Amino acid sequence: MSVNAADSTTEHSTFPYKRTCPFSMPREYGPMMEQGSVTKVSLITGLEVWAVTDYHLIRQLLTDPRISSSRKHENFPFYFEAPPEFRTETSFIGYDAPEHTTTRRKAAVTFTNRRVQQLREKIAENVDLRLDALEAAGSPADLHEIVSLPVPMTMICELLGVPYEDHEFFALHGTNLLGGHSTPEQRQAAMVEVGRYLEKLVGLKEREPGDDLLSRAIVAYRESGEEYTTRDLVNLCRLLMNGGHETTANMISLCTMALLRHPDQLEQLKADPQLIGPAIEELVRYITIGDLAIPRVALEDIELGGVTIKKGDGILCLTLPANRDATVFERPDELILSRGSRRHLGFGHGAHYCIGADLARVELEIAITKIFERFPDLRLAVPFEDIRTKEGSVVYGVWSLPVAW
Repeated sequence: MSVNAADSTTEHSTFPYKRTCPFSMPREYGPMMEQGSVTKVSLITGLEVWAVTDYHLIRQLLTDPRISSSRKHENFPFYFEAPPEFRTETSFIGYDAPEHTTTRRKAAVTFTNRRVQQLREKIAENVDLRLDALEAAGSPADLHEIVSLPVPMTMICELLGVPYEDHEFFALHGTNLLGGHSTPEQRQAAMVEVGRYLEKLVGLKEREPGDDLLSRAIVAYRESGEEYTTRDLVNLCRLLMNGGHETTANMISLCTMALLRHPDQLEQLKADPQLIGPAIEELVRYITIGDLAIPRVALEDIELGGVTIKKGDGILCLTLPANRDATVFERPDELILSRGSRRHLGFGHGAHYCIGADLARVELEIAITKIFERFPDLRLAVPFEDIRTKEGSVVYGVWSLPVAW
């Protein structure tokens, strides 16, 4: 398949491309960036879309009302075929203004910085419990399965108002859905079971609202007089579960890996615990797990980076090369914890900026701090090259992280 600048063509494999290692860009990004900041790529679905790699152009695009986030457009850049019942076009990630603004507001109150800071103690207790489980498992053990996956799942269950006795249900199905040892049949069954559960949860919150995100969303809909369906609320829950769980779980594991691969940076962090805030920002920039997570469609012809994106064309805003832009970040391919810049695009930009960014920051700060306090001599239990990564996934990550101490 080809990658095309406005007036040139170079042969490449079908997009998305594999990273050369968890902390490097795919090899194909180099030729793309040399040809121009806006190039054409062919997805594995056969659809040709525009890929944007320039930091400044991506920021420009993500505040441009001439592009759409709606999954209902014919050329929307899906890089996999999802069953209709699992698509999220009826949640705010797939809405444009003004619908996006009003719908997002119903969930945003749960993710304010004030509310997130109030969760610090509960998050710390949760992390401690999982580290107890890791220690009990004995060295070596899978940090991803025992710590990274359940920590954010427990918190998102709390926020959504999932009854405590049902947390184990989500832990089990979360592992089957997102873990590295489940079969395709197990993953499909987990999708179905979680969907059914969420339908029942919506019904429960309609009858017996509580102090949780789902209840507040239902009350907000009723007070505004807006119509909604059970599927609307199920998709809202699924979106927040995936966004608040899959991303953070993979970041806990990848941050741990990155620090073990950069012992000089890890030693700086251990010597100065106050560095953890800037460190998380730098790790988010350096790893950029959501490189493929910002697809859009042009609503009008758009002149960008020397090419014309036609009305109806699909667009991918590739944040990994943008976060390695040397005009924005000095020595961009290096992990420098003290950099601490929030100018990165790791949480997106514009109206669709990650609603759970503050929660993710706090979870990562606490998890990474406690992992290395509890296990100061932590090391990888397998060669770095043998760790299986989620190549081509919308959210990059690992399937497991065997560690020893």
